[in-house]
Amino acid sequence: MSIANWCVLAACFLPVITVGLAKGSLGKVSRKNGGYDNHHPRDWESKLTGWQQRAIAAQKNGFEALPLFIAGVVLAQQAHVEQGRVDGLAIAFIILRCLYVAAYLMDKSTLRSLIWFGGVGVSVAMFSLI
Repeated sequence: MSIANWCVLAACFLPVITVGLAKGSLGKVSRKNGGYDNHHPRDWESKLTGWQQRAIAAQKNGFEALPLFIAGVVLAQQAHVEQGRVDGLAIAFIILRCLYVAAYLMDKSTLRSLIWFGGVGVSVAMFSLI
């Protein structure tokens, strides 16, 4: 499996890890006192504040970013673009997405938006190689 394919797998798990941070941070808090409620997870999410709420938003954005990235990797590989170039862009995407999550959790909105544009740019760059 290519590095780019591993990056696709990592990109699929990154939103799950992101929301896991919010859920895990409240692991010792009882459900009645605002801890994670697996019986009503959407209600629980709506009551979050601060960085936990931003983690939920980052998770949702992570899922939104997946289709363009996955399509870019798959189409570039199908077009027989040099694998090293595809791998490099895929690694860049994962790094940018990790930085995006960090900026989101730290409430650095302008930086987060710039990083987001970088991630979209990397995905679009894969299409330009075709």
